[in-house]
Amino acid sequence: MKNSLVYYSVGALLYCPANHKTIASSITGERFGTKYSLALCLEDTIQDDCVKDAEQKMLDSLHTVYHAKQTGTGFFLPNIFVRVRCPEQISSLHGRAGDAKELITGYILPKFTPDNADAYLEAIREVNRVSSKTVYMMPILESPAIIHLQHRSSILYGLKEKLDSVEPYVLNIRVGGNDLCHMFGFRRHDNESIHSIRPVADIFSDIITVFGMDYVVSGPVWEYYGSAGWDTGLSKELSEDRLCGFTGKTVIHPKQIAPVNSAYQVPRADMEDAKAILNWNTDKASGTLVAGSSQGERMNEYKTHFHWAQKVLFLAEYYGVKD
Repeated sequence: MKNSLVYYSVGALLYCPANHKTIASSITGERFGTKYSLALCLEDTIQDDCVKDAEQKMLDSLHTVYHAKQTGTGFFLPNIFVRVRCPEQISSLHGRAGDAKELITGYILPKFTPDNADAYLEAIREVNRVSSKTVYMMPILESPAIIHLQHRSSILYGLKEKLDSVEPYVLNIRVGGNDLCHMFGFRRHDNESIHSIRPVADIFSDIITVFGMDYVVSGPVWEYYGSAGWDTGLSKELSEDRLCGFTGKTVIHPKQIAPVNSAYQVPRADMEDAKAILNWNTDKASGTLVAGSSQGERMNEYKTHFHWAQKVLFLAEYYGVKD
């Protein structure tokens, strides 16, 4: 499992069209708070004939934020990611960003498949060769190819083998829940969880099985934000996200940020047990590696719960602890 806080710190990833006029003012004015990440999208949210204009507007926004930061204006600067359309955009945008490229945490790679993986990985290697800081990547597994059972496992393991060659640059693995639902003609309501849609949930399970032991995998987007039950439905799905092995979530409205952050806060009992497990004295004469929890409610076992305890501490450091 990942053993650095940076991989757990994407959190609520807010999607925004890259050509939105208020990007810079929203960041400098802390419109979205101080615990979120931002995805500037040049793909699905931008019309095909508007890409060049959207690129320039995005770069202008980044330069505005960069200069505001340089002048000493105090504001929270989120992790900023650019969702590109093709590998060639990565080198082009990184070069054209100039000094403002320091604001780019990484690039989101949509519809990541065996056909485009090598080109994307080479583009990430190239920008890291010329960058003074690590530039991360977050591939999205959402293509129709992974739906078919006959080829799914070989495709997923093949992609993992490719990503393992650039493992330090892979910040998160992301999943395209709506894209996968689209292939079947599915759409959940605000009182339904995507984890109840068995064909899609099975794909998620396979992704976690292949990638979850070595990478942080982020949860799928929740598309409701204004209906009567949007927050209750989101809370339910977040609970199932966590149970199924996801960390963090794609969001499409600022109102969704707080529920995501709250869902990943660590219960104090989990925090106390995690500390006890990680601080276990394995040299004790008794040699016992199992004991009751601090609350006397469950069993803690050093060998069985060690990785869980490590993850709990990373989540607590980023999201906080709740009673």
